[in-house]
Amino acid sequence: MLRALTGALRLPRPWRPLQTRSCASDGAAGDPEIQVRVLAGPDQGITEILMNRPSARNALGNVLVRELLEALARLREDQQVRVLLFRSGVKGVFCAGADLKEREQMSEAEVGIFVQRLRGLMNEIAAFPAPTIAAMDGFALGGGLELALACDLRVAASSAVMGLIETTRGLLPGAGVALAKELIFTGRRLSGAQAQALGLVNHTVSQNEEGNAAYHRARALAQEILPQAPIAVRLGKVAIDRGMDVDIASGMAIEGICYAQNIPTQDRLEGMAAFREKRPPRFVGK
Repeated sequence: MLRALTGALRLPRPWRPLQTRSCASDGAAGDPEIQVRVLAGPDQGITEILMNRPSARNALGNVLVRELLEALARLREDQQVRVLLFRSGVKGVFCAGADLKEREQMSEAEVGIFVQRLRGLMNEIAAFPAPTIAAMDGFALGGGLELALACDLRVAASSAVMGLIETTRGLLPGAGVALAKELIFTGRRLSGAQAQALGLVNHTVSQNEEGNAAYHRARALAQEILPQAPIAVRLGKVAIDRGMDVDIASGMAIEGICYAQNIPTQDRLEGMAAFREKRPPRFVGK
């Protein structure tokens, strides 16, 4: 059991920095539907994925899903990414869910393949090694809410509207994270404040005139994560995610394995030295 867990919880192979620090997926017809932005200065370590498909309210179509998957595959190899933030470039909407106009043109077999890819996208977001934050400044419906729920943390504007509305369209939530059956059965829409009361989001903020209050709060939350030891944060995420669905003994074993992997890191020694010397630690992710 412990040997199997140890193999499953190994850190990824040594990361390499991205050669292109601001990019979108290659090969898409027309304009890219996402942008990857690497922040600098006091925000160094924060990378943003900006969804920008205004014609379809950021609906999850084939191109958008493919570009998100490609971006995640690149970013997961970059040790400079300490926090990954998902946001929208379309005012008033985070993600309106699946592209039903596009799906209507698919055969049953094509729908099945696409839903599998969508489920794979949610799994990739959930398994991303660094902490992930969704900034919901507008509508987050169906698959759009599921995308946000796949993130580790969520911030919503008070004016945001969210819900698993698939049953109102004769569909089923099909991309992964389970919610309360009441929300699925009723297709009810929630405000940001209601979502926080139900524990669906970590923070709710009043919307501003620019329509990006949730983004600013999410970035401030990311800034709180930046000073912490990157390897310890990543291993903490592994311990929580892997330990949630097992018995307590297995959960403790997972925690022990993660702790053992953190012992030889330079950052652990730096943290102890900083405590002894009464100064802020300078973590480097090694």
